[in-house]
Amino acid sequence: MKRAGMLRQVSDFSDFSRGHWLQELLCQGEEPSHIQSSPDGQHLLVLQKSRPPALPRVVAFQRHGIGGADLERNWQPPQPALVGLLFLQSPVTLGSWALALVWEHGRTEVWHFVVAMGWQLLQTLELCQGARARIVSVCSQGANLVWCEERPPLDAHSDTSKCAFRFCVCTRALEMGDQGVWLGAVRIVLHNSPEYQVLASPQHIFLVPATASFATTSKFLLIWHPEKAKLTITAPSAGFIHSKVLRSSSESDFRKLLLGSVGLLSGLAPLDIHTSAVSNSGGLLLVSTKGAVNMVEPDGTQRHIFDLEGGPLAQGSHVQLKTFGSILACMLAGVLYLIDQSSGRLIEKKILSVKEVHVLDSLGEEDSIQLLTQTGIYSFSFSKPEDSSRPEPCLVEMVFEEACRYYQRRSLSSSKLTVEKLKKGGVFQAPVALTAILQHSLHQKQKPARGLQDTYAKLLSTLSLELQSYMSLELLKTCVVCAPESEVESYCEELVEQEVSRVLHSDMDKDNLAYLNSIFASFPKAAWKATRSCLQLQQNGDGLLVARATPEVWKKVLGGPQQEEVGQNGVVPLFELICASFLRFKPKWLPSFVELTQQYVSISWAYSSKEGPEGRVPLYKRALGVVARKNKRSEADDEMELELLLCSKRPKAVLQALHLLICLKRWQRVVEVAEKFSKLSPLLNKEIFTTLLAEFAQHRELDPYLDMLWPLCPADLTASDILAVVLQHLPHSQEDPVPFSSKGNQLTVGLLKPLLQRVVQRPCVQDEMYSDALQSPTFPPPTPPREHKIPSKAAADDAPQPPTARTSSPSALVQGDTV
Repeated sequence: MKRAGMLRQVSDFSDFSRGHWLQELLCQGEEPSHIQSSPDGQHLLVLQKSRPPALPRVVAFQRHGIGGADLERNWQPPQPALVGLLFLQSPVTLGSWALALVWEHGRTEVWHFVVAMGWQLLQTLELCQGARARIVSVCSQGANLVWCEERPPLDAHSDTSKCAFRFCVCTRALEMGDQGVWLGAVRIVLHNSPEYQVLASPQHIFLVPATASFATTSKFLLIWHPEKAKLTITAPSAGFIHSKVLRSSSESDFRKLLLGSVGLLSGLAPLDIHTSAVSNSGGLLLVSTKGAVNMVEPDGTQRHIFDLEGGPLAQGSHVQLKTFGSILACMLAGVLYLIDQSSGRLIEKKILSVKEVHVLDSLGEEDSIQLLTQTGIYSFSFSKPEDSSRPEPCLVEMVFEEACRYYQRRSLSSSKLTVEKLKKGGVFQAPVALTAILQHSLHQKQKPARGLQDTYAKLLSTLSLELQSYMSLELLKTCVVCAPESEVESYCEELVEQEVSRVLHSDMDKDNLAYLNSIFASFPKAAWKATRSCLQLQQNGDGLLVARATPEVWKKVLGGPQQEEVGQNGVVPLFELICASFLRFKPKWLPSFVELTQQYVSISWAYSSKEGPEGRVPLYKRALGVVARKNKRSEADDEMELELLLCSKRPKAVLQALHLLICLKRWQRVVEVAEKFSKLSPLLNKEIFTTLLAEFAQHRELDPYLDMLWPLCPADLTASDILAVVLQHLPHSQEDPVPFSSKGNQLTVGLLKPLLQRVVQRPCVQDEMYSDALQSPTFPPPTPPREHKIPSKAAADDAPQPPTARTSSPSALVQGDTV
C-alpha cells in the first residue's frame, strides 16, 4: 500500500517564458478558469475569463524556455467565446501533437508548435454545418471531436418545453497529416436533446446534464459507446436502466430513446452533481453537493469511493479531481485528499498553506503529483512502506469493517456502529480475537501461537486450515503479480477458481454476489472454467449433461439474492451469471443445464414454494432473459429460445414454442414437437391438436404431415368439434366463392375425410368406459348354488304361486317342470 511523502519544489517560475505574469496573476487572486499542460509537459495553457475592463484570453507559454514565441488569443463580448482547448495526437508522427481552439460559433483553429519558431496556425475549420448553431461543450477522443451544439428554433415564440430540446450531440473526425488538416463527415449521435456536457474517456463518451431546467432529463446520465454505436441510460440512484443500439439516424431521437423508460425515470431522484471529471481508468468521477465522491463505470454501474470532510459543499466552492495510477487526488479549499480508488481508503490528508492551488498532469508519472501555487510548482511523491514484514494493517481494518456490517445487520438499535466504537467498546470480542490471531500467525512464521492468550491459541488451532488456505491464496496473488506474461493466464485461472469456490461455500449475500459479478466481468473465461469445476459439469456416455455438485452449492446457485433484492445497479443473480457463461462459451449446454436445475428444484423445494426459485420467476424465463439481453441477435439465439421453452416442459412454454415454430414455418419441427409433447397430458394434447388443426384449415403447408398429425387427435374430440374448429379458422377471401379454385390451396372434404372417418369409427367414450366390464369372463356373475329341498304339503298349499315362466330364471323353470 502506498503512502505519501514530502512536498518538494521543482520550479519557481524562473524557467517559464511568462513566469512573472503567471505568478502575478495567482498573487492577485484572479483564479484562472482553466490550466492545462501539453502532452509533452513543455507548455502550460492558461484560460483567463477576467472581469471588465480586462479581456478574456487564453495564453500558451513554455515551461522550460526552449525558444519560440508564445500563443495568446483574446476576445471581447459579444464576440464568440472560446469553449474548448483540445490537444490532438498526430497518427503520422509519434509524439507529435497539435492544439485545437474551438470557438462558440464552431470555428476551430489548429495550432502547432515548432522549436525556435513558436506557434504556427495549421488550419482554420468550421465544425458546425448551420450558421445559427452554437457549441456549448466539446471534447476529443482519439482522432474524433464530439460536441454538443444548440440549434435555436426558427420560430422565436416556440413552446418552452420544445425549446428545452433544441440541442444536438455530434461527432466528426479531425485528421492530421503531412498535407494538412481536414474534417470528416458530421455524424449525429443524438438530436432533439437537452443541453449536455460531453466528457471523453479512452473508450466512451459521458453525457452529463448541464442544467436542471427540465425535471425528467436531470435524473440520469447517458454513456455513448462509439465502437458499438450504443447509448446507455444510467442513474446514480438506480444504476443501469437501459441501452439501445443506434442503427439509423431515426433511432437517435432523444425522446424515442426514453420512450420505454419514462415510467421508471419519473420516479428517480434528481442528480446531485457538484463536480464531474473522467478518471484514467475510463470511469466518470462525480462529487455531490454533500461531498460524496462516486465512480460511474462505462457499463452504467456506480460505486462509492469516499466522503469529503466538512459537510455540504458551498455553491461557489471549487473541487479539482485528478487521477494518478490508482490514486485519486481531490483538492478542496486548500486541502489535498489522496485516496485509493480501488478500496476508497484515505492515504493522506494534506492541509496546504495556500488555497489557490492547481493540480497539474504528471506526464508518465504515477507516483507523484504536481501542484501549481503562487510560489511555483511542487511535487508530491508516493513511496512504498519500508517495513514490508509487518502484518498488513488494512487486513485488520477489513476484519473490523466486516464485523461492523455483520453486527449492524443484527442490531435492533438505530445508532450506526463504527470501527472506532467497535475497537473501544470491548463488547464484541470476536473481531479482536481474529485480528490478534492474524497478526501473530502472519508475522511469526515459526511459532505463530507464541504470545497469544490460551483461548486465542485454542481458536488458532481450529482456524489453522482456514489460515493456510488464506496464506496460499495470498501467495497465489503474489505469483500473479510477479509472473511473466506467458504464465499470468494460468495463475489467474487458478486464482479465480479458488475465489469462486470460496464464495460458493460462504453466505451468498449482496456483497458476495456483487463480487462474483466483478469476477465474471473481469475474467469471463476463467470464471467459466471455475463454474464447471465447482458444479462438476460434464457429459456422460449418452451425451447428457450431469452435475455432481453438493446440495449446498446448488442452493447458492438457485436460491441466492434475486433481481428484486439486488436492485438495478448492474448486478445480476448467480443463476443468470452462469447462464451467460454457458451462452458465451458452451451455448449447446444451456438448455440441458436449465433442465438439470429444474430437476434439482423439484427435489429440493416443494412445488410452488415461495422460498424456492420456481416460486418467483421460473428458471427457463430467467434463462430467456439472459438470451434477450445479448447485444447482437442471430438465428442461433432464436433456436436457443425454442430449446429453452421446450426444455421447461411447461404447457404455456411448449405452446409458445409451437407458435414460434409456426411463425418460422418450420413444419417438420412443428410436427415433431407435437408428437413429443402431446404425450405429457391430455389437456396439452388437445391444445396442440386444436392449434395445428386451425393452421391446417388456413393453408396447405401441413398436408405432407397429415399421416403423423391425425393420430394425435384427442379421444374426446368429436366430428362436430373438428368441423367447428375448421370453419372458424377458414381464410376469408375477398373474391366470390367458386366451387373449384384455380389456385389449388383451398381446403377440401377429401383432405378431412381420413380424420372424420377416424373419429366416427372410433368407439364412443361411454362404450369404452364399460368395455372392460363387458368383455370380462366374470360378467354376468355365476348363479349361486341352490339347495333342493322338498317342501311339506301344507307348506306347498299355503305358499304363493310361482311367477310366470317369462320372468322366472332357468333354474326355476326346471324345478317347476319337475313338480
